[in-house]
Amino acid sequence: MSAEPKSAEPSTPDPSGPDSSSPDPSSPDQRYGARLRRRSSSSILLDRLLDHETANLAETARRIRVDGTLEQAAARIVAARRRFVIGGSKSSAYAALLAIDLSASLANVTLVDGIAARPVDVLCDVRADDVLVAFSFRRYTRQTIAVAREFAAAGGTVVGITDDPDSSLARLAEVAVVVGTRSASYVDSPTAVAAATHILATLTAASAKGARRRLRRREEVTRDLELYEGA
Repeated sequence: MSAEPKSAEPSTPDPSGPDSSSPDPSSPDQRYGARLRRRSSSSILLDRLLDHETANLAETARRIRVDGTLEQAAARIVAARRRFVIGGSKSSAYAALLAIDLSASLANVTLVDGIAARPVDVLCDVRADDVLVAFSFRRYTRQTIAVAREFAAAGGTVVGITDDPDSSLARLAEVAVVVGTRSASYVDSPTAVAAATHILATLTAASAKGARRRLRRREEVTRDLELYEGA
């Protein structure tokens, strides 16, 4: 797994600032109390939120340029025969986003959502050329970690997208993409996660054989089914 350690963050007087090194509350209610109960104008809060999102994107971009993990992750996905994507709780939204985008350019992409594709069914038939892309952010859903661990033990390749190089998912993944999620809000930031997901899908499509042909055929089917009102 390749992900460089997070750099030390300098302290600032603002405990919710993007460069704060003060302890980060772990639950949404604690974060609300620490960050949003103070009386401040909406413009001040807006500036604080934008500063955090900009800082997260900049730090994540710097990290992935240096460690090359997104390129490594894309290579694993392209090389796989079957691609599975999983995420629990809020991370299920990121997993769904990646699965939809990957499906546009690749065959054999499955969202492990517990309904159409259940973890137990996937884990009973893991092959050496399968890849699992797992999303896990604090507070780290137990099922996602358990599925990723079993998938790796069965011989499949695990790509992890997480917020900490020392998280359980990062430690067990063959490739760990680490993104910034610090926020001035009561919820952790999704901005860098969504950006990394978008870039990963694009890098994968760019190097996948037959991606252009598949996209063209999908467009034909979309028109035939009249799925959209607009072009």
